[in-house]
Amino acid sequence: MNAQLARQAIISRLSPQYGPGESAAIARIVLEDAFGVKGLGSDTFFTDAQTKLLHSILDRLAKNEPVQYVLGQAQFFGLNFKVSPAVLIPRQETEELVAWVLEFLKDRDFSNPKVLDIGLGSGCIGITLKAKYKALQLFGLEKSKEALEVATENATQLLGAGQFTFWENDVLIDENWKQLPDFEVIVSNPPYIPTHEIALIPEHVRAHEPSLALFVDDDDPLIFYRNITALAKSKLVSGGALFFECNEFNAPEVGQLLEQNGFVGVEVKKDLMGKNRMVKGRVNASKFHRFFSISI
Repeated sequence: MNAQLARQAIISRLSPQYGPGESAAIARIVLEDAFGVKGLGSDTFFTDAQTKLLHSILDRLAKNEPVQYVLGQAQFFGLNFKVSPAVLIPRQETEELVAWVLEFLKDRDFSNPKVLDIGLGSGCIGITLKAKYKALQLFGLEKSKEALEVATENATQLLGAGQFTFWENDVLIDENWKQLPDFEVIVSNPPYIPTHEIALIPEHVRAHEPSLALFVDDDDPLIFYRNITALAKSKLVSGGALFFECNEFNAPEVGQLLEQNGFVGVEVKKDLMGKNRMVKGRVNASKFHRFFSISI
């Protein structure tokens, strides 16, 4: 079997469930990441062992397992991240959030800014920021031990030992905040899908990605935003900024939350699909966070 026949086999097997377009995209990822085949690669022939591996991959994909979990890796902002079912698969809209944070950092004159990534998952947000803006000092919080292990492995591989400080920490417990230093930037992609919207989520996401990182109770869907806003009020320096990724349906509410708590220059930003998916708020020069508190 050559690479062109392998590509056709992948598309044919997966088209009934994913459609030809997405199946072709999956085929490209499989051939490039698992077999090193770039482009059509029709002159690349598979060994018996490679053919066996391809069939094993196809069997898993046909059961709706995401290709990133099958291959154990995902591309994000040009970097290769290890992923497992313990962490969310990095997505394009999160790349847009990272680009927005980088834009903010490059527009400021911070010296060795401290950046806190809350809810690390694979670590794709914080690690990418550090990889692209080497002067920053990277810190991260993650509640899941399994996810923290993945983030730590990615950070060690992509940044090097000693280039980051990660803690196993539940951001909903404000007693844990005492150990944290002040930061120039706090960024988070917290759980934001209310449980009543579960049926709207694609089956392969519901079945395989960690519910801990996806869903929140219907009775308090902004719980993480409120707690992280409280942390930001106590830990952001003057001129610093808080960045969130949001559910498209609650982004305006998150923006209002920041405004109600004294953040300035609050902006709700659309992603490339035209959906409200990101929010930013800045701390003004009065350093309000030293004098006010937030009800959580």
